[in-house]
Amino acid sequence: MVDYEKLGVFYLGREYDSAAAAAREDLVLYDSKDLTTHGVIVGMTGSGKTGLGIALLEEAAIDGIPAIVVDPKGDLGNLLLSFPNLQPADFQPWIDREEASRKGKTLEEYSASVAELWRKGLGDWQQAPDRIQKYRDAVDLAIYTPGSNAGLPLSILRSLQAPSAETLDSSEAMRERVSATASGLLALLGVDADPLRSREHILISNILDAAWRDGRSLDMAGLIREIQAPPFKKIGVMDLEAIFPAGDRMQLAMTVNNVLASPGFAAWTQGEPLNIQRLLYTPEGKPRMSILSVAHLSENERQFFITILLNELISWMRAQPGTSSLRALFYMDEMFGYLPPTANPPTKTPLLTLLKQARAYGVGLVLATQNPVDLDYKALSNAGTWFLGRLQTERDKARVLDGLEGASASAGHAFDRAATERILSGLGNRVFLMNNVHEDAPVVIQTRWVLNYLRGPLTRDQIGRLMAERKSATAATSPATPSVAAAGTASSAPPLLPPDVVPTYVPVGRKVPRDAKIVYRPAVLGLARLHYVDSKASVDVWQKVIRLSAISEEVPADVWDAAEAREQEEFETESSPAAEAGYAELPVELTRAKTYAGWSKSLKETLYRDAVLTLLSAPDLKESSKPGETEGDFRVRLSQAARERRDTEVERLRGRYASKLNTLADRIKKAEQRRVKEAEQASSAKTGAFISAGMAAIGALFSRKKLSSTNLGKAATSMRAATRASEQAGDVARADETIEVLKEQQETLVDDMNDEVKAIQDMYSAESIKLESREITPRKSDIAVDQVTLCWLPYTSNGGQLAPAWES
Repeated sequence: MVDYEKLGVFYLGREYDSAAAAAREDLVLYDSKDLTTHGVIVGMTGSGKTGLGIALLEEAAIDGIPAIVVDPKGDLGNLLLSFPNLQPADFQPWIDREEASRKGKTLEEYSASVAELWRKGLGDWQQAPDRIQKYRDAVDLAIYTPGSNAGLPLSILRSLQAPSAETLDSSEAMRERVSATASGLLALLGVDADPLRSREHILISNILDAAWRDGRSLDMAGLIREIQAPPFKKIGVMDLEAIFPAGDRMQLAMTVNNVLASPGFAAWTQGEPLNIQRLLYTPEGKPRMSILSVAHLSENERQFFITILLNELISWMRAQPGTSSLRALFYMDEMFGYLPPTANPPTKTPLLTLLKQARAYGVGLVLATQNPVDLDYKALSNAGTWFLGRLQTERDKARVLDGLEGASASAGHAFDRAATERILSGLGNRVFLMNNVHEDAPVVIQTRWVLNYLRGPLTRDQIGRLMAERKSATAATSPATPSVAAAGTASSAPPLLPPDVVPTYVPVGRKVPRDAKIVYRPAVLGLARLHYVDSKASVDVWQKVIRLSAISEEVPADVWDAAEAREQEEFETESSPAAEAGYAELPVELTRAKTYAGWSKSLKETLYRDAVLTLLSAPDLKESSKPGETEGDFRVRLSQAARERRDTEVERLRGRYASKLNTLADRIKKAEQRRVKEAEQASSAKTGAFISAGMAAIGALFSRKKLSSTNLGKAATSMRAATRASEQAGDVARADETIEVLKEQQETLVDDMNDEVKAIQDMYSAESIKLESREITPRKSDIAVDQVTLCWLPYTSNGGQLAPAWES
């Protein structure tokens, strides 16, 4: 068995002899770091393009590299159809009954033949079944279906949240984020908007820019309000009303509202929030491969979702430290319509940004298409690796050659267009020309047998079956919404409060029916900031804290004892209540301004006593967690640091062994040359000895004086010749022994190197990273209480019971 399980190396297949139309024994091992310069896969239907993409993703998973996979056709869900036992029963639920019938077999018979086909295919490509289990164990697999609950639903409400500080600080990044988000929203509305000429695009862009620079996040409802009443009076130097009158803005707001109110849009608000970190890693820090299936969406919905996804990926990427190792993969199949050569869809700008900038952050893009004329090859000149399969037309071939020539020129490599064109003309199924600018020359490869069963596009029901257990586990761990008894009667008018007590309101959740009766109940809200300083841990950070204490009929002696902590980004308040809401009775203590002043002092005492910032550290890697960073996210960051250390150590190790191995290789080469020379001399000496002995025998036979001195001399000469021949044969044997010893030394040296590589791998594996905790407490002078006030919590009334009506 050939050892292809090497650090940072992808096993893609074997070299292919186009003339003989057969694969060679030489394995094609691809350096994963080369994908930081991105890859492009081009091939017509039936070329094996999807199989190559799945093989790449399998290798990434085995190497612990997370991936986000955009699946417009539905067949990349096959990445979950891996069966380590290779039993017919494993394949049977996924077999196409009609295909079995066409082949004249029962479902059971066809399942058995497919299982045997996969066992044989893996064996032919030197892959044992336990490699499938290794793949399953290395990565968490999930299928998300935005806008649908067939798989794991994905909420896109975060899409209008204010971007990261890195994006806000960069004028170019901010401009790109605003423009792409506006384009995505308008694509969802079916508006083909030019960023420079469309007044809808200009208005929404200005609304987003103003809100985000003000530190405000928006949701769809907030966007509707700001379309009606923007927070500015001018756009550029012109009056807002002149550019976009109020009546026209109302029409746009109604269009957005119609989308928001449609039954189908509710699916976009359900499920996990769109969070790149969680798409790439589990909360525990395990790498994840997230397949985002969008086959069920309309074209407008796809443009909207993929635009939002790309923007989120860019924001996440810019918050990461730079690296030369491959940190994560973004794979997108069937690029038709997303990066065209002339049009400018909303997805094009963020894709161009990623192609130009992602390398510095270790994020690799792999883009696949069967229609070469639909790709902007000037943009793809940044791609370092091209996998070119069988193409349909001469026009397709010409466009691919243009793109490949541009990529080679950008990398400073020579490009033989004629030779490449000849190779492309002879490619068959699962055969690709791989042109990697990091290698000396292109190579023709036949892709390996994939670990997963390729059954074709998955139906919604099949996706649901694959994700059923995951969805059940999520539902089981989700906290139930408790019901609480209504206390007293609710008044339709808010209680009278002194001017110094300014109440705030928690918004009613979006899922609450519009006709639901809202009843507000009181709570005490405390907002504070804590300054944590620790020079040893290099920590100097202010942290915002929120404490919320719900009040029943009686006010507790210490209102903060039962208070719950809330996350800053998940807790919103507003200054106005819901219309026609009722109010529970307010305890008299909550109507006095001095009560809140006392609670402000006690909040400071409570935080001084209880607040602590717990950080984790990895002494071996000299890394510490950041405030607010979970252990899982910290382990993700450590795994990347470990991978970089691992790559550096392995490169240094291989460099150290390279000189020794080169020396041995030279010695073996010289020994083999000497052996050839000794063999030639031995053959010549043997022939000479045979001739001398023959001549001596003839002379002795025909001479009249058989024991003459001449004949004795000839006999002695033949004996010396035989002795020399024997000595030369001994030299050949000794040369063989020398070669064997040198090769044994070479094998020992390679084994020693592999042992050291394995030791490095174990040293920097995620499991071996040891963590220690460190607690930092704030000084009393470093605690600032910003606000303590009355906060109204909304509830819905149902059958005499009150249930929370806000989003937890």
